[in-house]
Amino acid sequence: MTNSIYAHGQQLAEATAAAMFANDAATRGLGMQISSVAEGQATLTMRVRSDMLNGHLTCHGGFLFALADSAFAFACNSRNHATVAAGCSIEYLAPGREGDVLTAVASEQTLVGRTGIYDVKVSNQDGHLIAIFRGKSHRIKGEVIPTPDAGGETASATQIA
Repeated sequence: MTNSIYAHGQQLAEATAAAMFANDAATRGLGMQISSVAEGQATLTMRVRSDMLNGHLTCHGGFLFALADSAFAFACNSRNHATVAAGCSIEYLAPGREGDVLTAVASEQTLVGRTGIYDVKVSNQDGHLIAIFRGKSHRIKGEVIPTPDAGGETASATQIA
């Protein structure tokens, strides 16, 4: 499958991220924003709201995980190959507080065949590391942005291998 309408990988990464973001109600609903995207990389931000706090009045770990997972998703789909998570883990290092602006920076560590490994660092606005996330991706059939294949048909990210 080709993506010949895009001059280079950066344009494809940006177009893919825009299409995914438009369809991603969870990411948008949590107030996340895409700061940057490139091949194999993505940076997202999220402000910790009062409804994201746990019983200790710190950011619930599920919201930290969601931020890291979204950054991972945008990074591993940045080449317009439909890609899903095969496994993820997170280490919580410090609490997020109400009002904090958290930044998740996802970067590809390896991509071999249909499998990739991505690391995500989540930091607060002061640069303090809050969490470290590792995700393993698996490429499935289809593309995020449908493009004509050699046979003139359009692939879809909803087609699973």
